[in-house]
Amino acid sequence: MTIGNARIKAPTVADVAREAQVSKAQAARALGGYGSVSEEVLTRVRAAAQRLSYRPNELARSMNTGRSNTLGVIVGDIENPHFGLALRGISDVARQAGYHLLLSNSDETLAVEQDAVRVMLEKQVDGIIIAPCSSLPEDNAHLAQILADGRALKLFDRAVPELNVEVIGLDFTSTAQQATLSLLDAGHRRISYLTSMTFEPPYSPTKGLGVTPVAQRVAGIERAFSQRGLSVDPASIVGNASSDQAIAAIVERLFNALQPPTAIIASDSVIAMSLLRELGGRGLRVPQDLSFVMFDNFPWTEIVSPPLSVIAQPVYEMGREAARRIICDLRGEEAGIMPDFEATFMPRFSIAPV
Repeated sequence: MTIGNARIKAPTVADVAREAQVSKAQAARALGGYGSVSEEVLTRVRAAAQRLSYRPNELARSMNTGRSNTLGVIVGDIENPHFGLALRGISDVARQAGYHLLLSNSDETLAVEQDAVRVMLEKQVDGIIIAPCSSLPEDNAHLAQILADGRALKLFDRAVPELNVEVIGLDFTSTAQQATLSLLDAGHRRISYLTSMTFEPPYSPTKGLGVTPVAQRVAGIERAFSQRGLSVDPASIVGNASSDQAIAAIVERLFNALQPPTAIIASDSVIAMSLLRELGGRGLRVPQDLSFVMFDNFPWTEIVSPPLSVIAQPVYEMGREAARRIICDLRGEEAGIMPDFEATFMPRFSIAPV
């Protein structure tokens, strides 16, 4: 604390001990919540701490108790409303349980994610909730290290099969199939799916999409085509839609082709907004010129013209469940059976016959 040019030293445990007229060890135990002290000493120490406006050293407390009451959360893109809504659910439950959050954005980059895990372990977080960049075993030694360090771990949205860790997520395969069938039954055959996931074109099943929501969505699209006796054009599965500039280039390529798509499925709301901007700039109207489906259901999807067909998912509830289950682990409590989260296809007015 600074008043004028004079710096006033923050009160220490020793100051509280003198004020309460107890030993420093007794004050430390009372303030840190470890060891045992009498009710009288506890009362005196708390009163002294309040009089002195003492703030506990959380790092020191965590070193003594082994707990920091802090959870680390690592997501792929904090600008994506999907993760923002999940974080709200995590935060609401964590706050009610007395936990703070340490948040990091991996930018869907493995090296950034690895560094975020390292920092969180150094900060002595009690557990980490993470949407991992990769499901490949060779990419996830840092996640195994979380468990090796005795910290709790939950995976959000994406699985890592080699880790014996709970995944809070859902399977998009059948819902993606349902949405694609809706497009096929409206006469569409040139349906492009855009995702930010990185892979070299053209798509093939050997590209290694891993155990990811993207893999489930592509599988659902392929099932729908197969159900109607059709096959998916590998060029219609488009990756690397990770920025406005990348999406602008993809739209340029798709709609300069001899046979441009008649329908688009956007893998998330960030891609969808960028796509709609680009399509509008080219004078293309939904659904008169192009049918449109997107993953995630946010209020704006209902108030645009036309209201968009979406695949909704209970993201907030999934975030709450992730926090609840990791806190149960930390407290040694039984979390119970994982809820059966489901995605829902919500057709509106953005699909029209060819």
